[in-house]
Amino acid sequence: MRNDPARVQQLHLIAAARAAAVRPTTPQQVSDIVRVTTDDEVDTRTFRAIVADISADVLR
Repeated sequence: MRNDPARVQQLHLIAAARAAAVRPTTPQQVSDIVRVTTDDEVDTRTFRAIVADISADVLR
């Protein structure tokens, strides 16, 4: 699977916006939001990086 950097950035921003709107309270909720947003378009490492980045922002 090859990740297009522009598409990954777009998915990251969409997932971040969704997470900000929903205000998840657990890492699992953030993971679910990212999973639905990315829909298998990114590899596991990229998925985890997006989840970690968004979690750091919304789970404070």
